[in-house]
Amino acid sequence: MKEKVVLAYSGGLDTTAIIPWLKEHFDYDVICCCINCGQGEELDGLEERAKLSGASKLYIEDVVDEFCDDFIVPCVQAGAVYENKYLLGTSMARPAIAKKLVEVARKENAVAICHGATGKGNDQIRFELGIKALAPDIKIIAPWRMTDIWTMQSREDEIEYCKQHGIDLPFSADSSYSRDRNLWHISHEGLELEDPANEPNYDHLLVLGVSPEKAPEEGEYVTMTFEKGVPTSVNGKNMKVSEIITELNALGGKHGIGIVDIVENRVVGMKSRGVYETPGGTILMEAHNQLEELVLDRATMEVKKDMGNKFAQIVYEGKWFTPLREAVQAFVESTQQYVTGEVKFKLYKGNIIKAGTTSPYSLYSESLASFTTGELYDHHDADGFITLFGLPLKVRAMKLAEIEKNNK
Repeated sequence: MKEKVVLAYSGGLDTTAIIPWLKEHFDYDVICCCINCGQGEELDGLEERAKLSGASKLYIEDVVDEFCDDFIVPCVQAGAVYENKYLLGTSMARPAIAKKLVEVARKENAVAICHGATGKGNDQIRFELGIKALAPDIKIIAPWRMTDIWTMQSREDEIEYCKQHGIDLPFSADSSYSRDRNLWHISHEGLELEDPANEPNYDHLLVLGVSPEKAPEEGEYVTMTFEKGVPTSVNGKNMKVSEIITELNALGGKHGIGIVDIVENRVVGMKSRGVYETPGGTILMEAHNQLEELVLDRATMEVKKDMGNKFAQIVYEGKWFTPLREAVQAFVESTQQYVTGEVKFKLYKGNIIKAGTTSPYSLYSESLASFTTGELYDHHDADGFITLFGLPLKVRAMKLAEIEKNNK
């Protein structure tokens, strides 16, 4: 009986070509596993394609709700944004995929897991760190790094290889953007984006929405509610998180929200340029931030900002299944106890404009914030506070003045 390998299968040209390659070079029984994180129509026709390509079985595992509840929500609560712009759409999905690949491998008694990530990107790290953490005994096969036996270097090479193995599928050799899509976002790399000097061709590039210039001339109000940092409704309708993100994607895409052009620092050391569309995620993150402004005290917000940056780095580097991620997440979850309330905002041509936030746990006091501060705040108290708060500055200035005087 042949040994089994589980292939992370997208149905694209790369992973389709890997099926006969695995059989030819390792004589494996290939089990394809496609993890549905919200790719939409990309999943159509996968079973027939996998079987035609030589796979003995195809799993299509729906993890959309798990992806939203267990991976997206913690990142939203943390305010995890990599290098100030990237909302971690691909990064968050990889540990969810790795977890399911391991589950299928265990079920099938597979000896190996194979992925189609290149040797230049971050995904190889994210997949493999997840697999190592969950199944250290399972072998990992990364064809693009095995240049002695993986000799294909282009789409044309892969198409020809497939044809030589009796696989004649409607793949095109035309150049196109390299994309990754799930419920949270879609990323675009390649073509004109490879040169940071070029402006993105948004008319050709965008998938989830329109550019701000093409958004409606009239803004649209949206109301959201949160319970302990978890979104619970949009415009008065209670929904689970995956439904909320779907609804926000439609609203955000319509109004040109969440389009980011970034040159980021990959884990492997190089810079890469990409355009990310995250319409619903951008709205969700901003709404959550607006509510936190109201309910978190200054000291907690200060530390939480640092923890959010650390959480983003952890997720970006593929270190989800680590004690550090669990510890940082535990801190973040403790800050969410009172992040409950309603957020209203207006979407208009790429902008999310505040329109009012309320919470039963709001720390905002109108009597304190107004110019007539009442009994809780005496203006004279500021004298002593500023004297003590500024004491180190004053002492330093006095010392420098003394030194300068003595040196004359």
